[in-house]
Amino acid sequence: MISMSTFHAMLIPILAGMILLAVGFNFRDKNAGVFTMWIGMLSILATVVIKILAKLNE
Repeated sequence: MISMSTFHAMLIPILAGMILLAVGFNFRDKNAGVFTMWIGMLSILATVVIKILAKLNE
């Protein structure tokens, strides 16, 4: 089973990315909103990629 510290290390960036996606979507007509959505998407994607690479490295 996954430890709680590892779980929180995954959960916090994913939740932050979802919040950034939501804020960016609200301001999608401005350049800052589009940039915020990009940052949110990249943070979620980076968390998933890092977790996959960590599993492959075991």
